[in-house]
Amino acid sequence: MRVLVLSQHFWPETFRINEVAHSLREAGCEVTVLTGQPNYPDGVVFPGYRALAAGREDFEGVPVHRVPLAPRGRSGALRLVGNYLSFLASASLVGPWLLRGKSFDVIFVYGTSPILQVFPALVLRLFKRCAVVTWVQDLWPQSLQVTGYVRSPRLLSIVACVVRALYRRSDLLLVQSKGFVSSVSSMAGGTPVEYHPNPGELAFGHSVDGAPALTLEPGFNVVFAGNLGTVQALETVIAAAALLRHEAHLRFVLIGSGSRGDALRAEVARLGLNNVRFAGRFPPEAMPGILAQASALLVSLKRDEVLAQTVPSKVQAYLAAGRPVIASLDGEGAHVVEEAGAGIACPAEDAQALAAAVRRLDRSPVDVLEQMGRRGRTYYEAQFDPAMLAARLARRFEQLAGDRMNRPTLDRKMGSDNG
Repeated sequence: MRVLVLSQHFWPETFRINEVAHSLREAGCEVTVLTGQPNYPDGVVFPGYRALAAGREDFEGVPVHRVPLAPRGRSGALRLVGNYLSFLASASLVGPWLLRGKSFDVIFVYGTSPILQVFPALVLRLFKRCAVVTWVQDLWPQSLQVTGYVRSPRLLSIVACVVRALYRRSDLLLVQSKGFVSSVSSMAGGTPVEYHPNPGELAFGHSVDGAPALTLEPGFNVVFAGNLGTVQALETVIAAAALLRHEAHLRFVLIGSGSRGDALRAEVARLGLNNVRFAGRFPPEAMPGILAQASALLVSLKRDEVLAQTVPSKVQAYLAAGRPVIASLDGEGAHVVEEAGAGIACPAEDAQALAAAVRRLDRSPVDVLEQMGRRGRTYYEAQFDPAMLAARLARRFEQLAGDRMNRPTLDRKMGSDNG
């Protein structure tokens, strides 16, 4: 099974598609990647890469073809739009040349925002004559409203028309959350829509060796790991920390970076809080050793109807870590944590409820916390194990490619019978 993974973001950027590509290769697929020059999340092209370059490299045995793009920059909607559009243009125009002479059975689109990156896959399909599978990670145009980048109803309607056309020209749509099925199906026409969750991180399948990259201080450490962005509602975390400021052993540790990092640090300084730590970014392989030390792991999102349908990918990592989880969010993500019996859910953007959840876990017996962690790990292994999900995905690709190959034969037979 020859699979082309098409994603604007890929290693050395930290996205789950990196490990999905590896898992598909382990499942027996011949995997190739088409991507851009790495510059996420800080908007600056990584050392050793050039924004306007095109070329090939290797990622753990997977060939990676890179097209030029305009870096997203540190701020500004225009820079971000330029980043998106430059990848669409380069992947559509340069991509076919980089992949000349290569055949594929499936083009697998990692559909983070913007979902418009399906367009280069459709262009490549003209050359490769293969199926296009789109894995929807964000709902469009709803995500544009949530982030505030687009507010014009007319423009949102135009985007919806474009998204509808892209969905209907895919051969299969996969969604990362059960909550996405209804919204995507309403726009998909005759294209089938199926649930395929984000898997956990491969690093959590191995034992932790050596000293951790970060050692947490003694006390009750609530750890958030991931993007420090707008939709993560980390202002709520800072507000909860302010409510807990006089309980010195309770501490929030924020691991990662993002667009709101400087503003969050400024707010912590303004409030004079001593119970919030900004630990910086760490590579994925370092995270199991860090998360294993946490008293509890925190996932948070803004209060929004669209975000309530999303399961943040960090939920899988947290369950795999075997530590209690606090889900400061609504909808599907909270449902997963509750169904797993892995922790406590509280309403999104409710600092009082978050502070109460931290106190509740802090006062829980050690055996209760350990039981939450074990239940989370068990649920992870049943629902989100990377090898299991990759094998299932490879089988679905084979079925889809087989159906596509048989379709012309069936069509000809029907035409002969009708004649």
